[in-house]
Amino acid sequence: MGQYRKKGLLRMIGLMEDANKLACSSGRKHQAEIVDLLIQCQKSALEIGNCLESMGGPGQAVVPMVEGYCEYLYEMSQSFEDRVKYKKLGESVRKNLIQIRKKIRYELPQEKKEMVFLPYKASMWDSMESVWEAALKDGEYDVYVVPIPYFDRNPDKSFGEMHYEGDKYPDYVPVTSWETYHVEERYPDAIFIHNPYDQFNFITSVHPSFYSSRIKDYTDMLVYIPYFVATAHQVQGHFCTLPGTFYADRVIVEDEEIRKSYIRHFCEYEEKMRCRGVFGKAEEKFLALGSPKFDKVLTTRREDIKVPLEWEGCLYKKGGGRKKVILYNTTLDAMLKQNTFIGKLRSVLRAFYENREEVALLWRPHPLYMATIQAMKPQDLEEYQKIIAGYKEAGYGIYDDTADLYRAIALSDAYYGDWSSVVSLYEKTGKPILIQNADIL
Repeated sequence: MGQYRKKGLLRMIGLMEDANKLACSSGRKHQAEIVDLLIQCQKSALEIGNCLESMGGPGQAVVPMVEGYCEYLYEMSQSFEDRVKYKKLGESVRKNLIQIRKKIRYELPQEKKEMVFLPYKASMWDSMESVWEAALKDGEYDVYVVPIPYFDRNPDKSFGEMHYEGDKYPDYVPVTSWETYHVEERYPDAIFIHNPYDQFNFITSVHPSFYSSRIKDYTDMLVYIPYFVATAHQVQGHFCTLPGTFYADRVIVEDEEIRKSYIRHFCEYEEKMRCRGVFGKAEEKFLALGSPKFDKVLTTRREDIKVPLEWEGCLYKKGGGRKKVILYNTTLDAMLKQNTFIGKLRSVLRAFYENREEVALLWRPHPLYMATIQAMKPQDLEEYQKIIAGYKEAGYGIYDDTADLYRAIALSDAYYGDWSSVVSLYEKTGKPILIQNADIL
């Protein structure tokens, strides 16, 4: 069993008080359901008792009161036919729970607030990192990073292989296992997420235990920070009306213009679905506080980068000078919309091969590129894998499928590729940008 925090214990006591009200107000025809309810309450009480006992001190002193609660529950389960006795026992339970709640609230020591970050792909940790760093420096919170698993989607949308990337985060980020950190028990003061899709992503799915609709019930402040930044100061409407934006108490966006775009799309959806106010007030929900991704791109410098040894041979000319490095970015949207993406890839790689003495290509496909082809264009999978194998074997360029986008941005001299949020990041560097036309091979 995990370790409940004081706040979680109080929440459980509140639920047990609600259960007692229901048990006392129900008639004989619901006896079976009420007995099951009392059994669940007793199980919860045993967990609370074990937790309090492990605390020692003031916590251990509350244990006999919890044991008394369990005895009352047993007597209630045996007294259902005697309604007078049953009601009296229910009143005793009510008073008992009030005393337990007071003891926990006022006699257990105060604890630091708790904040947990739930990233899923290590390559998207950049959307949280500067917020995490600020929380650590603040010192007011116990801060946890809990990478969560995710599944590939099969072509029929069922769950495929499960992935966990907890070992891919930077060395300076302490990682807590998702199997030992239980949000429903710890009830953190704030939870941060960067995946807004829940079950509505047809390429991947985070583990259902971490859908925003579920974890919303285990914190007073669910915060969604988009894993992307908007392009051309506009955000597409569908990004504004996903489960993450609905269930989050706060959504952090780049600037005021983008915030207004989110609010507009969100309110239009509310009007259409006649659910205004159900998911909170849009003006309060969306906050223009900047993006951690911009923070990261501005603080990553080329001179601080540790270049992998296997990349070195691609970066320098035979005479010793440094080649111009072009970051080639290929995206999901362009691939899905273009039937010619295989031909375009071959054309681009051929052009850079012919100029390999002066220019080094740093090809960085979207982290979900392979999974998307498997799910959405399986007929192209074999050919795409051949292209990657041939590119790696030729050795004139770098194939970067690591989690570190900012190394690629800092290392490169110019951007070439599809239009994406990476373009918005790259603009911050002031280096040249050229968007490819996928229809021209």
